[in-house]
Order: sequence, then structure tokens, then C-alpha cells
Amino acid sequence: MCGIVGYVGTKQAAPILLDGLSKLEYRGYDSAGVAIMTDEGIVVKKKKGRLEKLSNMIDGGDAIKGIMGIGHTRWATHGEPSDMNSHPHLSQSGRFAVVHNGIIENYLKLREYLTKKGFEFISETDTEVIAHLFEYYYNGDIIDTMIKVIGKVDGSYALGVLCADDPDSFIAVRKESPLIVGLGEGENFIASDIPAILKHTKNVYFLENNEIVVLTKDDVKIYNTDREEISKETFVVDWDISAAEKGGYEHFMFKEIMEQPRAIADTVNPRIKDGRIVLDDISLTADYIRDINKIYIVACGSAYHVGVVGKYVIESMVRIPVEVIVASEFRYCNPLVDDKTLVILISQSGETADTIAAMREAKRLGARTFAIVNAVGSCIAREADDVLYTWAGPEIAVATTKAYSTQLTAIYLMSIYMAQELDMLTPELLAKYIKALEKLPDNISKLLENKGEIQYIASKYFNSKSVFFLGRTLDYAVALEGSLKLKEISYIHSEAYAAGELKHGTIALIEEGTVVVALCTVKNLFDKMLSNIKEVKARGAVVIAVAEEGHTEIEKEADYVIYLPKCDELVMPSEVVVPLQLFSYYVSSLKGLDIDKPRNLAKSVTVE
Repeated sequence: MCGIVGYVGTKQAAPILLDGLSKLEYRGYDSAGVAIMTDEGIVVKKKKGRLEKLSNMIDGGDAIKGIMGIGHTRWATHGEPSDMNSHPHLSQSGRFAVVHNGIIENYLKLREYLTKKGFEFISETDTEVIAHLFEYYYNGDIIDTMIKVIGKVDGSYALGVLCADDPDSFIAVRKESPLIVGLGEGENFIASDIPAILKHTKNVYFLENNEIVVLTKDDVKIYNTDREEISKETFVVDWDISAAEKGGYEHFMFKEIMEQPRAIADTVNPRIKDGRIVLDDISLTADYIRDINKIYIVACGSAYHVGVVGKYVIESMVRIPVEVIVASEFRYCNPLVDDKTLVILISQSGETADTIAAMREAKRLGARTFAIVNAVGSCIAREADDVLYTWAGPEIAVATTKAYSTQLTAIYLMSIYMAQELDMLTPELLAKYIKALEKLPDNISKLLENKGEIQYIASKYFNSKSVFFLGRTLDYAVALEGSLKLKEISYIHSEAYAAGELKHGTIALIEEGTVVVALCTVKNLFDKMLSNIKEVKARGAVVIAVAEEGHTEIEKEADYVIYLPKCDELVMPSEVVVPLQLFSYYVSSLKGLDIDKPRNLAKSVTVE
């Protein structure tokens, strides 16, 4: 959520900031602004609404001249979306301009304190407190001031700060909210995420909590809160800017759906060597795995739905009990965790605040932590005991598709690996599972070639008021994701249910014309799903069924059938989800909605 970009160099800053902010729109926002250091001091321009409104107001940045500045896209937390509540915020004298991602938890106490000291507040935000704190504590030394300010605030933050007294440098810091430093030639940057600066540099630093960075056009210095200078290892981004652009597709979401075969192949292929699963740098030994008494899978949103699949897969493969829990609940449910517990954390960004907090609680209780993340160098990747990266590349659309699919792939790899290390698989069974993984990209490519069929179904029902997704075991796990995908980008009420629960209340909601998506790929439960389809059909439902090739008897019961290529049941969830993603995409497109930036949502939720 929210986006920060900062620049110092020899070029005009405002156009660079606007361009960088445009690359962060996927994070979700409702206003935007910039602060530029000019010959007359700091000039701030900000506007409620899309970035385009700000760009028009300042003539694409040409209306403000200056070679240093900070920019921000805000997602409202404290105070409604408005011009006044937008960032950057100025201190009372105008000496400081501040952009902030995160939440200051003690802002009310600080606001009351500063008000008594004579400061007047003009916004409803927590961030304005920070701007006034800088002015209150400023003694001519910006680093000392930063240390005093962050010592007073509780919560999460990534801060970028301009000081009118220093026209050649600016300062930034992070705690629990992502911030990177971009290293250029004669120019340097800060940003919330890599795409914002990738046009200018591939060399970055990842800041740790409470590391303070001072940037000039020719130098970057990083300090801890004792003012000791810190040396950082440069990370070189290994993907191109084109990977973060639409590449001729109308929407990022559709592009990312179409990229799934390649992303899955990139995640699988390096991990298969000589007929075995090889997870380099993963230290889960056979002795350790045998000693595990329980596994938790902890995640949020779509990553949580991956975990539900993971429970079925891991328990069936290695017979270790698995509990899946929403990350925001983990710390507060008094989890039964000890040194024989493995906690698997799943996050695309590696910066999800609730998942980070859950990871730290698990480590405090003595558990081993295993992360499945996409973002190299992210907080979860750095702090977990083991990391399995998904090689999805940048995912820009708020509604995840290829990140979800590669997380599923990582779960398969991990499950097979553990069973392999425990000698629970015959050579024939191991070869079968590996072949299933290797065939998956081709099978999904075949599905994507038939997307017109799904577009036609969507054209019939895009005005539905409610859609229900039904499935059993693994199909139920995927139904959760299909339902979420539809509701988050089409705003249609949607629910997923275990099909056996129909008669326990849900069937009361089925009426003439209600759309039901029935997932019927679990072989030993196929006949039971047919019975469930008959139940909803008898009450007037329109049924869209998803089944494996060859199960043509389902055509007698369902109104529409989407067939999937034959594959091993282990990896079938990866096929099932694709038509559900496409259905959601086409429904939203037919409704004329903003698919890549659905209302009220952010790509990476970095606050609790």
C-alpha cells in the first residue's frame, strides 16, 4: 500500500517522480503528491484521485523546476482521501516536507503534545505529526533530528524527508515498511519497490529496520541509530523493465495470467536434477523433518488459499499434521508452537505486515520458519530460516494470478522434497510426480488457448448479483481463490463453500438464475459433486462445471463444462484455478471496471 519515490541528481526531479509513481500505482492509492526542492524553497503539489490529475496540474512535472524531490501515492488510513490529507506534508514553517508509508500508532499522543507546543495541524493524518516533530527537534543536524524523531514514534514507517536548509541532499529511513535505495551515476533514488526506479538503475540497497540513508547526487551513506556508518551489499536486479510493463496487453492482470506457464517452468526447472527435487540452500534434513510434530502454514488473502491446498498436499505426502491460519490471527490465538514446529510463511512481496509479525512470533516461540516468497531481499526472505523463491517476476496487477500459481508450485516442490528425503516415495512414484510438475506449463498453455470459451460464458453472466463456488477437498481449496478473484475485481458478491455443506444452510440462497461454479476434478468425489449439482439445479441454479477431460457425463447435469487437460491430482489445483482467473477477468472487463486497480485494495498490505 502507498508508494514512495525520491530523486536527487542533475535532471528535473518532478517528471522522474511522476514516472516512478506511475510504476507504483499497482500498490493501491487514492491521492498523489510531490515535493520539489526549488530555488525558492520546497514546493509541494498534491491532488486527490488518480496520478493523472496531479500530472495534469503540474504539466507532467514541467511546471516545477528542481533536481531533487520526493513523491507519494497515498492509500487513506488516517483521514479521508482529500487534497489536504494527501502527502507530502509540510512542517509548520515549511522547512520540512515528509512522505510516509505505514501507521504511527501513538500519533494522537504526539499530536496533543505538539499542539501544546504551539503547532497547528491542518490535516487528519498521522503523518503530519512527523513533519512537525522534525521542526520541533531540528538543531541543524538532520541525522540527529531523524534519530530523535524515530525514537519518539511507535508503529511502522518508511520516511522520505526534504529539508529546506539542505538543497543538495535528502534523508530517509524505514521500519517495518519497505524502502529501497537505487544507485545511479550522478543520481540516486529511494522507492517503495523496484519497478519505480528500474528505468534508471538495476543496482539497489535493501534497507533494514531503522537504517537511515542520506542521499546526494554523487553519494549514498547509510547509518544506524548510533550514527555509525553501515556498509551494504549491492543487489543487482536480474529482470528488465519490460517485465514490469504491459507488453501490448490491455491489462497487467491478463498479461500475468498469460505468463503463468513460463513462471511455473522457471520455478520448477532449476529444482529438478537427475530425477530428484533439489532445493539449494534449504536446510531441511531428513532427521529434522522426522522430528517435526506439526506444521503451520501462515499467510493472508490468496497466499492463505495456497496454504489450504498445501494442507491437503503435505498431509497426504508426508503424514505430518498441518494447520492453516490467517496471519493476522496467528499471534492472537495462543498457537501451540515449540522447537518441533515448522511454520511455513507465504507472501508474494515478502513485506506483508501481518505475516512478518507472525513469523517473528513463531521464531520467538522456538519454531523453525520456512518462507515461500517472490521478492528477493524482502523482509520475510531475510529473516526466515529457509527461503524458497518463486520465480514469478514482477506482478503488477493487484489481483494476484501468477504469484498464486508459483506459490502452489513451491508447495508441490516442498511436499515432494520432504517425502523424497524421508524415503516415502518409490522411484516410480517420485518420477510420476516430477513428470506431472514438468508437464504443468504445457497443460496450462493449452487451457489458455481456449480462453474464448470462458469469455463467452462470462458474457452471459457478468451482470450476476451472486456467484457461488463449490468443491470438495482440493477443489474446495481452489474454490476459495476463485471466489476471491471474482469479488475483488468485479465487486460481485461471491462465496466459496465445501459442497457437502450445501444442505447445512447455503442452499437457502440458491434461487432461479443463481450462478454456481462447480469444481469436479477430485476423482473419488466426482459422483458426490454430481449430486450437489443436481441439488442446485433443482432449485433453478445455472451451473458452470470444471472437470477433467473424459468426464463427459457431467454434461447431462451442468449448463456449461470447462474441461482441463489430464494431469496428476497432486497438481490439478494449478489447472483448476486458470479458468476461474479468466472468468473473473472477463466478467470485470465486460463490466468496464478498473481491473488492475480494484477499489479499496492494495497490492502489498504493509500495515496491520
